[in-house]
Amino acid sequence: MKKIVLLLLLVLPLMTMAQTKIKETQVPKSVLNSLDRKYDSYKVKTWYRSPGQYVAEFVYDGQNGRAYFTHNGDWQYSTFPTKQEDCPTAMNRYFVDNYPGYRIRSIDYVEQMDGDVYYRMMIVKTGVGYDDNELIFDPRGRLQKSNAPDPDAVKREFYTLNNPDDDVADEHLRNLKSNKGGKRPNPVEDVPEIISIDTTSAITGHFSKICPPSKVVEGPEWVNRVPGLVVAYYINRQGVEMEEVYDVASDAHMMTGKVLDKNHYTAAIVKYLEQKYKGESYKIERMIVYTYDSKWRIDGKKPKPYTYVVISQKVRGLGNKIKYTRMEFDSANNFTGLLAQPIDKNDIQ
Repeated sequence: MKKIVLLLLLVLPLMTMAQTKIKETQVPKSVLNSLDRKYDSYKVKTWYRSPGQYVAEFVYDGQNGRAYFTHNGDWQYSTFPTKQEDCPTAMNRYFVDNYPGYRIRSIDYVEQMDGDVYYRMMIVKTGVGYDDNELIFDPRGRLQKSNAPDPDAVKREFYTLNNPDDDVADEHLRNLKSNKGGKRPNPVEDVPEIISIDTTSAITGHFSKICPPSKVVEGPEWVNRVPGLVVAYYINRQGVEMEEVYDVASDAHMMTGKVLDKNHYTAAIVKYLEQKYKGESYKIERMIVYTYDSKWRIDGKKPKPYTYVVISQKVRGLGNKIKYTRMEFDSANNFTGLLAQPIDKNDIQ
């Protein structure tokens, strides 16, 4: 997650910096052109100006957001208010498990100019006169940066105040103290999470019809995707990784995904990536072409194919951690947008 520390220093002052509401006629042409290049089919609600910066409060794809630009017209980043229920489960679980007695003030989904995306959660201790604290999570919901109090200290205080005479609280505090000084944590029983797969006999029957055992050399592995979809991963007799995507509500076959080998990557997309990441080191981890079923319709029309791409980069300064960027391209191989998180558990992690 590149430049997170820099952004923390950059964004926080902007929240308190005075902003003046202005008319669009007062916005430089370079800023307007930059907004046009970044987003299509948007609607600006209000323009603001602050020292050295212009801010557009706008609606894009049905979502309210704010886009920030330098006085020269360069887009810096955008923020989109996000509901807690729409955030990754791991992110919500981290907050609930580590900050009892706190409430969430706001959550923003942030897009940076270098392609990084992440969630910014502002939390505050319940009561009056407490300062906001910031937690930064990657698209999978893993904590990357925080200026919030130490979770153990928060839980210790919470349990002490709410269970002063409770043996359970005393045991909890003893456990916290026993782990002090870098000792190994107390053993916790590892109970695997059992997730049911949303297949039906109609779905598995359809798969067996279009992909009989004679055409499958490995699989299928059934995996839940976004709510309402289930996917069969398999390898066909030609050794190609394939996906069959089904709609659970209707048992209908939605689309087929074909994983391209590196010798057959789409040239136009490869060229786009070379230009976008010029001077940077990256690797194409996966390129998948999705083709919709001939019977599948959206608003009465058959959707056009699209391509899903995952690239990886080593992030300096973070122990060479791997950052994954997910993006989609339309049937004409034009970039259409970034994805916030893996599409399912079998996606590149």
